[in-house]
Amino acid sequence: MAAAYRAVLRAARRTFAGDRLMLAESAVEIRRRFEEHRGLAPGSGEAARALSDAREAAHFITHMIVQAQRAPSGSFVVKPEKEHAGATLEVPSEEILSKLK
Repeated sequence: MAAAYRAVLRAARRTFAGDRLMLAESAVEIRRRFEEHRGLAPGSGEAARALSDAREAAHFITHMIVQAQRAPSGSFVVKPEKEHAGATLEVPSEEILSKLK
């Protein structure tokens, strides 16, 4: 479980680098999820499912999330990297973007 925990944290740190709020919030959420599964017996079906979920989360964070950066002009710039190849892009609505300004 410890290796899976570190992998998810590492994925979040890399994806949200430079975004203090997302780094803090994702770390809290990741910790909460792992604490929920703390008492699972190693080798049990539930533990295997939890580990699989953690691996899937790390993969999702790494390959499906691209952190947008605010450009000096005020617009947002998205720079996907090679690990994002093949992923679909979901652009936030104007309503969501206006809340960030």
